[in-house]
Amino acid sequence: MATRQNKARRRPARRPRVDPRANGTPSGESQRVQRAIQEAINVGEIISVGVLHLVRNTLVTALAGVRDVGAEIGTAGVTAVRGSIKAAYGIGADLGTVAREAIRGTVTAAEAIGGDLGGAARSAARGAVKATGDVGGDVATVARRAVEGSVAAARDLGVDVRELAQSAADGALEAADRIGGATSRAVRSTLSGTVAGVKSLVSDVAPAGRARPTRRPKRARASRAAADTPTAD
Repeated sequence: MATRQNKARRRPARRPRVDPRANGTPSGESQRVQRAIQEAINVGEIISVGVLHLVRNTLVTALAGVRDVGAEIGTAGVTAVRGSIKAAYGIGADLGTVAREAIRGTVTAAEAIGGDLGGAARSAARGAVKATGDVGGDVATVARRAVEGSVAAARDLGVDVRELAQSAADGALEAADRIGGATSRAVRSTLSGTVAGVKSLVSDVAPAGRARPTRRPKRARASRAAADTPTAD
């Protein structure tokens, strides 16, 4: 009997079951993140705690100990942001404010657990725009607020503001272009101006389905110009 008990004590803890379709995320992790976010917002915790802290703390707790943080923060961040927006819509909260703080919380969570900040901002902004389109909200405003959230996070963390803002803008534009039509045009118009002190975030982003024009490298142009210049005999 004593031998059997000792063996039981030495038995290693079982690892969480991994769903291969979730890129290594423990099965059900995204559902737990979304449920935690939505329940907190629905009971009014959004007012006392704030979306920033709610999203950041939920993500840090959910992803603590995950081996491939870089692969997981994007998926979990999208889940948290989309859950925040849909729950906020259900109680009549301002979606733009929620989007801004949710993006900010996602980026600060990525920094806390060692994830890629640009990737987190891009995927979270994409999720915010998609969720807003799903509930019929003002997508252009949410896209702008998402970029503002990334800028606020960059300043909080002391990282490159424009780089993080561009990542968020790219994600917002990707989602808007998938929606297409007036939504895509409205988001592009909004982000083509100055957002939170950052100018023209759409200049280098081609609309979905439209290829960027190819440019000849500067060195090649210089070589061609030299070849076309007549030489003295």
